[in-house]
Amino acid sequence: MAALLTVVTEDFDRVSMHGVRTALLGRQARSLGLPLERVYISSSSSDEEYESRMKEMLTRYRRMGISSVAFGDISLEDVRKYRERNLSKIGMNGLFPLWRKGSKRTANRFIDLGFKAIITCVDSSVLDGSFAGRVFDRQFLADLPSAVDPSGENGEFHSFVYDGPIFRRKIRCEKGEVVLRDNRFYYCDLKPVERQVRATPAKTPR
Repeated sequence: MAALLTVVTEDFDRVSMHGVRTALLGRQARSLGLPLERVYISSSSSDEEYESRMKEMLTRYRRMGISSVAFGDISLEDVRKYRERNLSKIGMNGLFPLWRKGSKRTANRFIDLGFKAIITCVDSSVLDGSFAGRVFDRQFLADLPSAVDPSGENGEFHSFVYDGPIFRRKIRCEKGEVVLRDNRFYYCDLKPVERQVRATPAKTPR
C-alpha cells in the first residue's frame, strides 16, 4: 500500500463528513505505519472542486506507477460507478474489497476482529442525535432502528477507528462537545489526549 488518502475540509481542518480533527487523523496513520495524503476542499465545495482536487492528487500517484485505489464501499452501485468513472479518466482502477460482503456481516466482523471505533457524526434525519459519541459495539448495532444500515453505508453515521489488530498503538482521545450542524448533523468532537509522563518520586533525604 502506497498511502492513505483522506478528504479534509480546509476551513475547519477536519475530515469531511466525519468531523475528526486532522491531529487524530495523523496519529491514526502513524499507528498504521502508512503515509497520509490529505485532499483539501472548501466547506462549500462543489462536485467539480472535489473531482478536480482528487484528480490532481491521484494523477501524481499515477505518474509514480500506482494504478489502483481501494475504497470501503459495500453495496451502493451508483457510488461505485461514480468512483470508477472518475478513476478511468486518469487511467486508474478501483478496488472494492468489501463489495457485496453484506453490511451486517461487515459490522460484526469488524467487532469480532477487535477493532474499536467511536461514532463521530450522525444524520439526524434517520438517527437520533444521542448516537453521536457512542462506541461502535454490539449494543450500538442492537439499538439501531431497522431502517439504518449497520455499517452506515447510506451515510447514516460516521466513525473514527482508534484501535485494532493492525494498529501499532491505541489512539488516545476523549469525547468533547456534541453539536448540531446545518440543522441536521450531530458531531461529537474527539480531542487528542497527550501521553502523560509519570513523574519519578523524589527520594526522601535521610
